[in-house]
Amino acid sequence: MKSYTQVYTGDGKGKTTAMLGLTLRATGAGLRVYIGQFLKGGDYSEIKAIKNCLPTVTVEQYGPKNLINRAPTEQDKQAALQGLEAAMQAASSGNYDIVILDEVNVTVFLELLTTEDILAFIQKKPDNVELILTGRYAKDEIIAAADLVSEITEVKHYYTAGVAARVGIEM
Repeated sequence: MKSYTQVYTGDGKGKTTAMLGLTLRATGAGLRVYIGQFLKGGDYSEIKAIKNCLPTVTVEQYGPKNLINRAPTEQDKQAALQGLEAAMQAASSGNYDIVILDEVNVTVFLELLTTEDILAFIQKKPDNVELILTGRYAKDEIIAAADLVSEITEVKHYYTAGVAARVGIEM
């Protein structure tokens, strides 16, 4: 099966949800999935569900959980680079049919990784591994290198009215 590179980007809610839907579909077809989550740490509800229900999915988390109130550090950059290297090893291992880099576009925006890092990953990935890149702020060069790009646009969101993220819905 020929594989492609997909990008889910934009300011709307649903990029990670889209890749999780693809993960569910893939596991139902017997495919093995690796998810490297950048800028997310902790036991989100989707991680709990994956661990409990999807044994052919591996999830690893890299970097700080939140950079909203502080600038990235050199340690944050090293964690992102280690995550990218781990994901490349997963892609090259022969153990996975799909490799997902969740929120990787944001790591480029925050200058933890470079556009060139991601383009090199796209170029080096094995031909039989589907690559999914998520996160807002996807760079034009990454969009151009991808085979499928979905931009998820916010039309309306209750967060702007002060509703915090809810367990089981947003986290």
